[in-house]
Order: sequence, then C-alpha cells, then structure tokens
Amino acid sequence: MLTINPKEVEIARNYGIMAGSVGPRPIAFASTINEEGQANLAPFSFFNVVSANPPMLMFSPLLRISDGSAKDTLNNVRTQGEVVINIVNYEMVQQMSLASTDYATGVNEFVKTGLTPLESDVVKPFRVKESPVQFECVVKEVVSLGEEGGAGNVVLCEVVRMHVAEEVMDEHLNIIDQIKIDQVARMGSNYYSRANQGMFEIPKPKTTMGIGVDAFPEDIRSSKVLTGNDLGKLGTIERLPNKEEINSFLNELNLVEYIKEGSVEKIHAVAQEYLKQEEIEKAWKVLLAKLN
Repeated sequence: MLTINPKEVEIARNYGIMAGSVGPRPIAFASTINEEGQANLAPFSFFNVVSANPPMLMFSPLLRISDGSAKDTLNNVRTQGEVVINIVNYEMVQQMSLASTDYATGVNEFVKTGLTPLESDVVKPFRVKESPVQFECVVKEVVSLGEEGGAGNVVLCEVVRMHVAEEVMDEHLNIIDQIKIDQVARMGSNYYSRANQGMFEIPKPKTTMGIGVDAFPEDIRSSKVLTGNDLGKLGTIERLPNKEEINSFLNELNLVEYIKEGSVEKIHAVAQEYLKQEEIEKAWKVLLAKLN
C-alpha cells in the first residue's frame, strides 16, 4: 500500500487523492451576487446537508491552488451574506460543467451557460430555473481553514426557502422520488456519477476558456432539437471553425448537398449525433454550414 505524508507532496496531489477517494460527492451549484449586483454561478462538490433544525447546508470553496486567490463565490458570500444552492440533475450537467470555467470577475455564468435566472423570494441571488431543487440561504458563518492555495472555506448557511419541482416528487407531493430527480455527483478526475445509472465522464473546462452559449447564433441558441446539455458541450469550444474548415469537412464527408437541402431540425439532429460521440468541433461545422 502506498503511504503518503500530505505535508511532503504537492497540494494538487493531496487534492487528487482526496477527491478521487471521497465520493460520489453532491454538487452545490451556488448562485451569488457581488456588491454591484452582478450575478455569479459556480459549482462546488465539497458540499452537504448538516442540520435539519435549523435547516443548514455547508459547502467549501477552496482558494485557487495556483495562486491562493479567492473565487468570486467566496468573496460574494463574505460581503453579501446570501446564496442560492441549486441541485444539479443530469439534464443540466453539461451547463453546470461549463459554469466551472474560470471566467473573469463580472462575467455572468447564467448568460455563458444559457441557464435561466429566476428571482428568489427572500434573498437577492437568482435561482436556476432548470434546477429541480433550489435552496435560498442566508450565510451564518464562513470558517477559513487556511491562507494558502487549496485551503477550504466552510460556508455554513441556513435555508430560508425551498423550491422543489413537482415533477420530481412522489404522487402525494410528500417526498422526492430518487429516480425522478436524476441527480449527478462528482467523482475524481473528469468523472461524475449519475445516481440512477452510473459513472460518466466530462472533460474539465477549467484549462480552456469556452466561448459560452451567449456567443452562439440565435437559431442554435433557440434550437428545438438541441438540449441544454448539448448547448453546454457546444459552449466549451474556444473558437468557432472558419469557413474554410467547414467547407473542407463537408466535402470530405460528402455532406454539401445534404446540408443545402436539409431542414434546420435535421441539421441540428446530425450535429446532436456528433455531440453524443463528443465530436464537438464536427458538430459545430455541421451547425454553421447552414449559416455560411
């Protein structure tokens, strides 16, 4: 058995061992606002419920391992004292993953991911409409566990409103049906767990700066075929293919006439098949071919 002294290895090594062994971990999709009222949305997998009376949740944003700086969510809960924790299901997992991109301060992840902000009843941060369960919370305490990169900051927050989609409840609207809610949880590396089916993989977007859903042509953003997860995948690309790349791809696969004559729905369905195979760039070439 490998024995490791955490004081003798790099922080990233400690994180990898712990995150890869303690799981699956639920995901807190945390919505906050800053002093200027700008919205921020970010996922955290160091998260759990810690009390029912009073109803309390806990999540822990780490200081960035690279430079020890605080993430926007941590700054916002410290200064504003409010947060909405949205539960993540499979239908929105790709958009949640896109929100973990390290966009600059002030960039609205609701806009980047194409998720829908809903006004909260009690707190100022927005809820995520697509989330099956949304907890409006007041921050009671933030406990700093260190000052260097990788240090956690335990955010203890009291739930002041709960919003639950009726379609994930049982027939009596009494308890949440664990099959219907279709939750996802975080594993180590690029892996997630779909609670009612098993493990799957999403490449980490943190090493890239995806263009986001707001950069899409309108007909793609409002597609009747592409799902939220499809849009999330498409948003991870760093640049759109140019006309030369698109034409070369179409000619290589003899798709020119098909694209020319096909309906928008058929074109989007072809792109969707490429997305299922994680061929994101090819999906974009198909989608943009109709527009060129």
